[in-house]
Order: sequence, then structure tokens, then C-alpha cells
Amino acid sequence: MRARTLVPVLAVAAAAAVTGGSALAATMGPVEVMKEPTLGNILFTPKGQALYTWHREKAGHIKCTGACAKQWPPVIVTRASAVPKHVAGAMATFGTIKRPDGRLQVTENGHALYRFHADPKGVAKCNNVDGWFVVKAH
Repeated sequence: MRARTLVPVLAVAAAAAVTGGSALAATMGPVEVMKEPTLGNILFTPKGQALYTWHREKAGHIKCTGACAKQWPPVIVTRASAVPKHVAGAMATFGTIKRPDGRLQVTENGHALYRFHADPKGVAKCNNVDGWFVVKAH
């Protein structure tokens, strides 16, 4: 009986060794749902930074570059496969878009995702500021 239990554990450990990380890390993505004190359930990075979209950008287009992207850093991934199509608790479809500089930016329903550079962990301070809105989990 013990040998049957050990085989799946060894398979997970072997997969983690081959991919260079843990099995848990393979399931984590750049977006998660967290409760913000005043706004409820919204999207955050795994480090607790609130995620925003900019109403001046249409789905599939990037306008926030240069100085804008310094204030509002885009959520960047190195490969599209790092972004799960769906995130637990979020009513959206996630993907990527290529930025003008060639990097891949995470999207929610086709809209590019950003963080505000000065937001404290777990708090969204810039909702409805100059056209920036947090992304609600719905």
C-alpha cells in the first residue's frame, strides 16, 4: 500500500525537478483574486499589487508607454503559457498582448493590465483616477 502512495509523490517531484521548480509554482500565474478593504474582490498580482485597466486603451491596443509605463508598470510575463486562461474567483478570460517594445503583457478580456507604482500591498489607491480603474473579480 505504501508503494502506491509513493509513486504519485515521486512523479510530482520528478516533474518539478525537470521544470526547475515546484509543482505548485507551475500552477500559479501572474493574477489572483484578493479582497481589497474598500472595493471588495479585485485582481491583484501574487505580490499584492492591485491591477488596473486604462479606459483610454481599447481591447487589443497599448497606449501606455514611456513615462506612463513608469507610473503604471505593465504586468509582464516572459511567455504566454505563464498566463492561465481562467483564474479562480474571476469572471474573465486572461491572455497576453505584445507591447510596442516586444514584451508580453497580461490581459483581462483583451484589456492590458497595469499596477500603480506607489500602491501599498493589498490596497488600491488609484481607482477612478485619470481613467484608471481596478479590475473587479465580479
